[in-house]
Amino acid sequence: METTKTVSEDLQPLADIDRIIHEPARLMILALLYVVESGDFTFLMRQTGLTWGNLSSHMSKLEAAGYIEVEKEFVDKKPRTMLRLTDEGRAAFHEYVQSMKQVFDGLTA
Repeated sequence: METTKTVSEDLQPLADIDRIIHEPARLMILALLYVVESGDFTFLMRQTGLTWGNLSSHMSKLEAAGYIEVEKEFVDKKPRTMLRLTDEGRAAFHEYVQSMKQVFDGLTA
């Protein structure tokens, strides 16, 4: 019975996981933005393989959560959308990664 209790405790961080981040498409977006200062919409679309509509939808959810900042501008009369992690988004992603590490470390012990 002790083993079951330990496994349950090891999996507990999953119950509290940030579901905004945990969705695979949003996880890809945040992981990419975590390692670069900022990225434009086209770069993210190519890197993630998401369609324009899917990326736009996930981008809106991340922006509403306060995890990314979206800046729209014109460069040579062409629209450009830049995305970057906010401090809150960087902290949330870091916490997510730590929680997942804790779970996986507990399972392999």
